[in-house]
Amino acid sequence: MDIQQIKQRFGIIGNSFGLNRAIDVAVQVAPTDLAVLISGESGTGKEVFPQIIHQMSARKHGSYVAVNCGAIPEGTIDSELFGHEKGAFTGALTDRKGYFQEADGGTIFLDEIGELPLSTQVRLLRVLETGEFMKVGSSKVLKTDVRVVAATNVDMDTAIKEGKFREDLFYRLNSVPIKMPPLRERAEDIYLLFRKFSSDFANRYRMPAIRLNAEAKDLLMGYRWPGNIRQLKNITEQISVIEQKRDIDGEAITQYLPYHSGDNLPAIINSSGDSKAKSADFNTEREILYKVLFDMKKDMGDLKKLVHGLMQEGNVTAQPEHANIIQKLYQSEDGDFVPEKNVQSIGYPSAAPAESNVIEDTEEFVEESLSLADKEIELIKKALDKYNGKRKQAAKDLGISERTLYRKIKEYKIEG
Repeated sequence: MDIQQIKQRFGIIGNSFGLNRAIDVAVQVAPTDLAVLISGESGTGKEVFPQIIHQMSARKHGSYVAVNCGAIPEGTIDSELFGHEKGAFTGALTDRKGYFQEADGGTIFLDEIGELPLSTQVRLLRVLETGEFMKVGSSKVLKTDVRVVAATNVDMDTAIKEGKFREDLFYRLNSVPIKMPPLRERAEDIYLLFRKFSSDFANRYRMPAIRLNAEAKDLLMGYRWPGNIRQLKNITEQISVIEQKRDIDGEAITQYLPYHSGDNLPAIINSSGDSKAKSADFNTEREILYKVLFDMKKDMGDLKKLVHGLMQEGNVTAQPEHANIIQKLYQSEDGDFVPEKNVQSIGYPSAAPAESNVIEDTEEFVEESLSLADKEIELIKKALDKYNGKRKQAAKDLGISERTLYRKIKEYKIEG
């Protein structure tokens, strides 16, 4: 069975290299009994890979048990995984089989493995090494033949350094690692997933599927998707239900893309093979630049709408010197200025009247200084000129003492 057939069978959408590589590794390791650790951010679709491994293995006719380790309270997780004897603790009214006993001969999927308590990690390590375990409250050793597939969105290296996860257990689980790439590194898959979700929701709610124009598509593919596929599916459903129009533009889709610091910037894919530290620094600098450009584009769009609205209402007086500014505001996407006749059509002449007696304004405009010291010097000089150098009157007008004025004159070396 090739990759495309596996995608169809398990409902996987996408053609990115990272996704195809993950599927290929899952298929290759399936016939073995090696433990597999699937890593990746939350919402990337890690839960489908244990099913691929189970269905492509000799254990496919056995049980498949999926356990969310993060959803089970610490006080009961040992009982859930390994079972308990009657009377082992308050409320243990009968004997109970655990998930490892139920999955005997099959596959057990331990999701969010990084959330396991350290005491439970010791028990799990024993199962992986010897296939043996004991129920809570029992001294009898039981055997189980189970294939373990685990998944985590936790940085395991950090968890090990902080003492939250046993290093020996990590290496035992990580016999075959599968890395599920985040959605931002699967840019070519984003629109494919969107179309699949929009079609599904159209069928569910009996309405036409939503469509994106070019701008909306660019925004969709440029967003970093911190919630990955789960977030994309959620937002697609929101747009499908809430928007009355079926053709979605950039302005409409922006309302559904929540802002996360650094997360709604264009996605940057690192393919250079540089070290993680250098890549992170470089990406951060580029993200800052992208954010500035993104905000500038939005501001320019708002300014265009404002100017256009004022001109339509007749609140703007046509001035010759404004022509170039309007041309720049209405610059086309490919960088060419709009023709002068278009500028005239919106109420602005393209140039000043060509009369021989027109006197051109040749005054040079110098950027005004914002230095406090420069402002002080300027005010002191004006006050001294106003009172012909009489410091007492100048100081009174400035609202300072004559002594302070003298000190400022000396400090700034003001002649007068």
